[in-house]
Amino acid sequence: MTTTLSPSRGVMPEAEARVRQSLAERVAPYAYIAPFFLLFAVFGLVPLLFTFYVALFDWNPIGEHVFIGFDNFTRLFGDTRFWDAAWNTISIWLLSTVPQLLIALVLAHLLNHARLRLAVFFRMSMLVPYITSVAATTVVFAQMFDRDYGLLNWLLGLFGVGPIDFLQSGWGSHTMIAVMVTWRWFGYTTLLYLASLQAVPRTIYEAASVDGAGAWKQFRHISVPSLRPVIVFTIVTSTIGGLQIFTEPLLVSNTSPLTCGPARHCQTLTLFLYEQGFGQFQFGYGSAIGVALFVLIIAVATLNYVLSTRIRPERG
Repeated sequence: MTTTLSPSRGVMPEAEARVRQSLAERVAPYAYIAPFFLLFAVFGLVPLLFTFYVALFDWNPIGEHVFIGFDNFTRLFGDTRFWDAAWNTISIWLLSTVPQLLIALVLAHLLNHARLRLAVFFRMSMLVPYITSVAATTVVFAQMFDRDYGLLNWLLGLFGVGPIDFLQSGWGSHTMIAVMVTWRWFGYTTLLYLASLQAVPRTIYEAASVDGAGAWKQFRHISVPSLRPVIVFTIVTSTIGGLQIFTEPLLVSNTSPLTCGPARHCQTLTLFLYEQGFGQFQFGYGSAIGVALFVLIIAVATLNYVLSTRIRPERG
């Protein structure tokens, strides 16, 4: 008597294995990125939501928490100190971000094409400002811009220009801080652009040279369009970082660091937030400033992204 095996007995384990493998391939990517989202939820999302919550209260850290609704925001929009801090923040961000990106773009193009004996050394030296302590950088530049003994005022004196007290004027303090920020970040941005340019085939530049395109046309029609995705990335990240600037304006003033000088010429929104929240212990009002800063960053970053992505690379 002969027995026959049902074909389903051999097929089912194979089908189950395929289903499990397919399920594992679908789930694995989410498992790999899950730690990031868990950390973001604990250290990013929860504090953000709690800030929105505290902004609705008259929050005394050692007293009562009285719900006042949107009164903190009403007070904020009528506070001239807030609008001055917002203007200082935007001014410093523009003065530091635009030159930084332009300098990095030009340097990346030159390092990608120049034939240097110590090319690797010059490329790695771009990271020196980035790895230097922010406090050390601020102290050095504050001495350079000093009214009485600063190097810059000494050079201006050679041309008959009187000493300038940069910290006691809006444009002077904004320029001083913008130079610090530009010095710190231009090397990092240069390396990002350089890495992207090195992925562009050399044959494209060679063909452009054969067609009679000079260095400027190659830079404009080949290098810049090739860097478009990286430029969008650096614009957005520079916007997020520039609008949250804190350390540089905090350290430039020796007398009143939280206000960046007695006249608040360079007090940014983060300094104003710190002053009200941890200096005056008005946690509710400080949280309202944080919410306003969050909305400002989202709005400016989105605007920059939309404008930069609308610039299409040239073809042909």
